[in-house]
Amino acid sequence: MSRDLPETNGVEAATSPAKRQKLAHRHPSPRPRAPRIFAAFRTIGLVSSTSVPFTSLPLGKTTFQITTSVGRCLHTYDLRRGLNLVFITRPQTPAVISATVAWKDRVFAAWSGDGTNDRSGVWVFQRGRQIGELEMPINSHEPIEELIIFGSWIVGRCLTRIEVWKSASYEHYTTITPTSSRGSATRSTLSGGICNMPTYLNKVLIGKEDGSVDIWNVSTGKLVHTMFPSNLTSGAVTSLQPAPALSLVAIARADGSITIQDIRLDRAVLKLNARSTHSTSITSISFRTDGYGAGEDGQKPGIMATAGTESGDVTLWDLNNGGRVVGVLHGAHDPPSYKQGVVSGGITKVEFLPGQNVMVTSGMDNALKSWIFDANSLSAVPRILHSRSGHAAPVTELSFMPTNSEDADATGKWILSAGRDQSLWGWSIRRDGQSSELSQGPVRKKAKKLGLLGKNLEVDSSVSLDDLKAPEITCFACSLNRDGGIGAAPSAGGIWVNAATKKGTTETSDSGTTGWESIVTGHRGDRYARTWFWGRKRAGRWAFETADGMEVSSVAVSSCGTFALVASAGGSISMFNLQSGILRQRFPAPLNPSQAKKLKVQPHTEQPSATTSRFGPGEGKHKKAVRGLMVDPLNRTIISCGLDGKIKFWDFHTGMLKDEIDWSSITTITAARYYKASDLVALSCDDLAIRIIDIETKKLVRELWGCPAQISDFCFSNDGRWIIAASMDSVIRVWDLPTSHLINAFRVESPCTALAFSDTGEYLATAHADSVGINLWNNRTLFTHVPTRMITDDEIIEATLPTTSGEGGQTLLDAAFEKEGVETQPEDEEGLPIEDSPSTIDTISKDLLTLSLVPKARWQTLLHLPTIRARNKPIEPPKAPEKAPFFLPSSLTGSDQQNSINGTSASKPDTSTNSLSRISRPTLSSTTRSQFTTLLHTFTTSTEHNPEPPLTHLSTLHPSAADAEIRSLANLHEMTAFVRTLTARLKQKRDYELVQTWMSVFLRAFGGEVVGSDGSGGEEGRGDLREALREWREEQGREGRRLGELVGYCSGVLGWLRSAR
Repeated sequence: MSRDLPETNGVEAATSPAKRQKLAHRHPSPRPRAPRIFAAFRTIGLVSSTSVPFTSLPLGKTTFQITTSVGRCLHTYDLRRGLNLVFITRPQTPAVISATVAWKDRVFAAWSGDGTNDRSGVWVFQRGRQIGELEMPINSHEPIEELIIFGSWIVGRCLTRIEVWKSASYEHYTTITPTSSRGSATRSTLSGGICNMPTYLNKVLIGKEDGSVDIWNVSTGKLVHTMFPSNLTSGAVTSLQPAPALSLVAIARADGSITIQDIRLDRAVLKLNARSTHSTSITSISFRTDGYGAGEDGQKPGIMATAGTESGDVTLWDLNNGGRVVGVLHGAHDPPSYKQGVVSGGITKVEFLPGQNVMVTSGMDNALKSWIFDANSLSAVPRILHSRSGHAAPVTELSFMPTNSEDADATGKWILSAGRDQSLWGWSIRRDGQSSELSQGPVRKKAKKLGLLGKNLEVDSSVSLDDLKAPEITCFACSLNRDGGIGAAPSAGGIWVNAATKKGTTETSDSGTTGWESIVTGHRGDRYARTWFWGRKRAGRWAFETADGMEVSSVAVSSCGTFALVASAGGSISMFNLQSGILRQRFPAPLNPSQAKKLKVQPHTEQPSATTSRFGPGEGKHKKAVRGLMVDPLNRTIISCGLDGKIKFWDFHTGMLKDEIDWSSITTITAARYYKASDLVALSCDDLAIRIIDIETKKLVRELWGCPAQISDFCFSNDGRWIIAASMDSVIRVWDLPTSHLINAFRVESPCTALAFSDTGEYLATAHADSVGINLWNNRTLFTHVPTRMITDDEIIEATLPTTSGEGGQTLLDAAFEKEGVETQPEDEEGLPIEDSPSTIDTISKDLLTLSLVPKARWQTLLHLPTIRARNKPIEPPKAPEKAPFFLPSSLTGSDQQNSINGTSASKPDTSTNSLSRISRPTLSSTTRSQFTTLLHTFTTSTEHNPEPPLTHLSTLHPSAADAEIRSLANLHEMTAFVRTLTARLKQKRDYELVQTWMSVFLRAFGGEVVGSDGSGGEEGRGDLREALREWREEQGREGRRLGELVGYCSGVLGWLRSAR
């Protein structure tokens, strides 16, 4: 830390400790580290991903703002705008948010760590910005689980105590520690529920674990009264909510009972049993306050809504005449699924907006919904008004949507994702409100008919809600060239129909005009691959069955968007027409009767000729699951690979196997990625290597090693130069394909399960095992120079994931204008960024010839400077200026004006040496030596003979200045030093074009000195100069021949590639 502090003198040192002490109380968060190539941008897909209930805030009489928690940030949605996202709080809280409350125009957020000794606090936000912070008591480590604000008090409920602040100054007022209601002196656990009663000053109600409710005066800190449950076995208090009627409060307990209690008389007014509609306890209660909904005609007040975290239903109660259930909103949110314990569900909060016929709910399925009660409706159940949601379980598959000829501007702006919640989503990077889930048909309608939405999934049933959805997606493929967009013709025969078993002919005239499906998905444990409409965001018409009836293991779509290929876990491959749903080909193609008869009578000893394939008809099927399936852009070849360790090349039209690569003896192939522009296929293998083959030559061209754990996903960059791979050790690695070097690696907080690179090269998208969001990273190489030298495992840095607010990340402009080496590069032992340290590697290899970074126009101008000067020479002498008007006085006398016109001066000319140029005085003392000649002298006298300083100085000069420096070499010794400097630079194989340019200028200026035509200098000095030039010529000839061979080789390769084959 000491090296990060600026140096101070004695006066500053006396005052600086006080300032550092003041800043220490702010507990600044550590500066995040970022990888070299990718800069954290933001996270998308989060709406209400935690169990923290939302909070609402009325804005006048026109709209409401709903605020949800997504971890360490808050999202604020505007109801009038259709739940559009309007604010994201910044900065992030130091720990996860545990409670929120909206008051006036502010939102209070309580945060705390997971440990018992972690810090906690309460921040205040206004329009997304932090404006204050509540004063926390000393040794306050309990997380605040609920917050309420009333009058001049802010009250927070912790696990065993109550914290009270003043709302005007945010000053901590007191701490209330309730004791057990059974008479012991031990602390009581506050199970849940805290509220205040309207018109009751300074009074707060607190629910406890033993089922009792305490009434405390927060001003005096005294217990006013305790209300005990009528049944001691009713369990802990789970929710408290004041009723619109004065002195009445609704109390929900763990056994599912709801009591409407009169706190003034301590008497139960109404008792309800929620077990008839809820299989679990109630955690949220709300009362409708617009005065409608109850009674036979729905024109009376008295509607109450209840919900729980272990159910996805909302129950509506009419509290008139003893109370009754008037309706159940089945499936308001997904119920919790205990299959593999990955899908969250249940309702965290239900709330009627004050004075409105609108109800808002949030669930642990990462969804926020608003519901409206229609006037004069015969149903007491509301209909959906607005909805915002995302994945309810971690994402497992990611891909950027490809472009098409009609909508090229959308390239790289849409992401397709599949999760463990059995859903398929399309995400817009431009506008969050355009993101939506692809519909799977009337799933909820079927569930309501079967009565599944009213049950908990723990109840034994032959059919569950998950069974009505398509199984979890394990692979998908997409091509938008024939996508019909929003105008695609819908199917009249239902969704996901097997065309092979469909009776009658298939009608395709409408789809031929408007387009057809563009997405094909494979599902876990299912033998059918399903199609989807991207433009209509809904399920498609066809379900393609595998040839052997086994699980779909891989899918592909041809570039033209007409054919879909489906591979199975048994090794079969089938091709279907997406327009008609008809099977078109199998790989290998089945034998017809004549082929089978010919194969039967053919002698086994017959060897295939050189003109025929070594694989016969019907041969070559994979023996194990196919894990990779690809089609070339011209629909000529299909490439498949599988767990049998073989890569097979099939003829697209005949289904015959043309060739194969057999790696079965060394490894098995787990996944494949295809880069069409270069015809390269990357294969991940079970030996933790990524191998790249060229499908034109069918040769292995690269092997990439370095992943110590299983490779979860990998992809090509948009230009095919990089391979980005994620492994289960939580490290994302980037390899450079031309050199096979690992050029970047960074470790994230949790394992990356899926990643994708945009076709425009702007973004890298990643999904992680413990999050339902999608993280976006900016590609910094598009906007700034990023060194891509080879790194080792010791240089893997810890990177911070992007946040939903974008804090700690970089926008495109930030990444473009960021200074190199600042906060993004790992530091060496001396605190310097590695890329800026003295050990910077300027070249990848010492055997490579490198050019300089000097602009081409600069050294070309230096090379042709005499021509440029001759061209710019004036063609006529300067003319005298026109006479000024008579009324403007002149500052010069008549003689001065005449002298200035004639180019002479009235003053005595300066004949001192100071007025002479360096060219006019080449024999002056060495004390007047320029910086360039001084650096040449240092090069000659030093033992290292480093050509870097003089030539670096010369490369920074303007062409005219550089020409003057070279021509001003005063004697043969300086000329010899200059030539030896160029020779040393040539041996380093650096700045090749600059060395040639400088030597051309030198020979043009001092050719006479070399041959001795000029009488200046001695023979000894001229001999040294000739010897230096001879060394330079030998080195130049050697390097020129090597360069010519390399250029000739590359020209030959390019000529072969361009020739017709």
